[in-house]
Amino acid sequence: MMNFQRNVMAFIRRSFSAAVNSLAVPRAIALAVIIAMAGQLVPSANAEPAPRKILSGWIPYYGMSTSLPTAVANADLINEVMPFWYTVKLNTKTKAPYILDLYTPGNPSVAIDIPLATMRSAGFKIIPTITDGTDKLVLAKLLAKSSDRASVIKPIVDLVMNKNFDGIDLDFEGFAFVDGTESWPTTKPNWVLFVKELSAALHANGKLLSITAPVHFALTEKQKGYTVYAWAEIAPFIDRLRIMTYDYSTSKPGPIGPIAWVERTVQYAISVMPATKIYIGLAGYGRDWVTKVDGICPDNVAKVVSPTAKAATFIMRNAATLASTYGVTPTYNEQYQEATFTYQKTYNGNNADGQATSCTATRTAWYQNAASYLARAQLVAKYRLGGLAEWTMGMEEQSATDGIRSTAQTIAPDEVLLSLATDQTAAKYGSFINLTGQATLKDKSILPGLPVYLEFKGFDESTWREIGKPITTDTGSFASSIYLAKSGKLRVTSEGSWQRGAGLSSETSVTVNPRLNITAPTSAKAGITFKVIVSAAPTTTGTQVALRRFDGKVWNTVSLVPLLATGTELSQIELVRGVYSYRVLVFDNAESAESTSAPFIVVVR
Repeated sequence: MMNFQRNVMAFIRRSFSAAVNSLAVPRAIALAVIIAMAGQLVPSANAEPAPRKILSGWIPYYGMSTSLPTAVANADLINEVMPFWYTVKLNTKTKAPYILDLYTPGNPSVAIDIPLATMRSAGFKIIPTITDGTDKLVLAKLLAKSSDRASVIKPIVDLVMNKNFDGIDLDFEGFAFVDGTESWPTTKPNWVLFVKELSAALHANGKLLSITAPVHFALTEKQKGYTVYAWAEIAPFIDRLRIMTYDYSTSKPGPIGPIAWVERTVQYAISVMPATKIYIGLAGYGRDWVTKVDGICPDNVAKVVSPTAKAATFIMRNAATLASTYGVTPTYNEQYQEATFTYQKTYNGNNADGQATSCTATRTAWYQNAASYLARAQLVAKYRLGGLAEWTMGMEEQSATDGIRSTAQTIAPDEVLLSLATDQTAAKYGSFINLTGQATLKDKSILPGLPVYLEFKGFDESTWREIGKPITTDTGSFASSIYLAKSGKLRVTSEGSWQRGAGLSSETSVTVNPRLNITAPTSAKAGITFKVIVSAAPTTTGTQVALRRFDGKVWNTVSLVPLLATGTELSQIELVRGVYSYRVLVFDNAESAESTSAPFIVVVR
């Protein structure tokens, strides 16, 4: 499996590089091509033990060519992804909040449905992230009134439903990093109300609510973290908490997210909510600070090559190259479970007066490497967490993913096998269908008392909906009788837990045949029109109904009209006396199959 991932990523990156470097292929077209290729490169079989799907991560609109192929190549580890594509804004004229699409202007030649189809083909839940794109305190003030909260909730739910996303992830960092701590006592209760109300709206439609937030610690500790996000209060309403366990060191050199700091926030999180809701953040980037400058730096770099300047950033997979370029070897800090190295870089150029000048900067870098990712994956195992959340997918080196996979394989949940059978694959409208099934583990152990979800999807529908919830008996079996109003597919699922994986049966198709009621005369006069009245259930708009006559060899259509819910009249006239055989045909539609009545005779005198 590891070789598969390496081969996939190498192939995709080579293909993308070749396409981008070609003068004949624009970058956007190349992106569309590799996304399409990625959707076809999901492994169909894996000889190694299937790992627990503990990895999730963000797929930013500006990094599609790397993030999405990386996610697909590691689909065996990933249950869900967070497209980083949306931000909430405020219309300055109408004062109404709206959701701004960042993906489309960032990828104008690759329709949004293309990457979405790739994610769905890989089996991912799609939970896009919405950031706070408003100005200071704007969003906080919107949450203060019930009507304003509703005006924020509606476009979020509309987006989820219109795009058939599996849920939404909120990354509202303005509360923490823009509004100021003095606003927190006011914002916090309004935020809790907002989460509760949004959760109700999403859950009513079978959708998930994920929250991304910076660290929080027990209130008894000196360092309390970003208390405005009220983890304990929102815990009953959310399905995921993705903790931003990075950016510990920003202004001064130090670890990105020291392991003890990570573990302390995890310990608080599991004290206020189920551990399976919690995801540890992984940093795919490192920081590189200037700690000392000797000489006078050129004018064009003087502001950034300074101990007071912001740190530069780099991505994990480039860290080794950066270090080797300057002849140094990274060391692994066991206390922080992160890598670091210090090097010197000389800058040559001209000062503001145009005279030649030079400076040498001493720089220190910190980043999370493969061993860092492994240590954080082991926290998932230790505390039985939901998993990891990587900012952003595609930044890591392959060995880091391999380390996660090795841990995920050791904590893989038991595989649940669900079967489903029906006593009929074609049923008359209004009749019951009897379903039976079995739930076992892969080793054939039975699973008594397991709630299973009976789900239905019409042939014309894209979304499964729950229609029953039987519970397995002491023998691990279940039975249910249902009534279907339309044709479609049935399946059963079960929820996963730390011990068990989610179960999913194969799909069973059931065709619903309409019930027909025919009213026709037994005799008629030659040259005089007679009527055949047809009623059918169900009746679907646009369905056609035909009156057919038997000529001794074939049935010929003699009248064709739309089927009406109130009853349909079919008119016929025979000019020659005789005995005629007819039958009625209702054509198939999205809800029911084609149905033909029994033949009937009309004597024409």
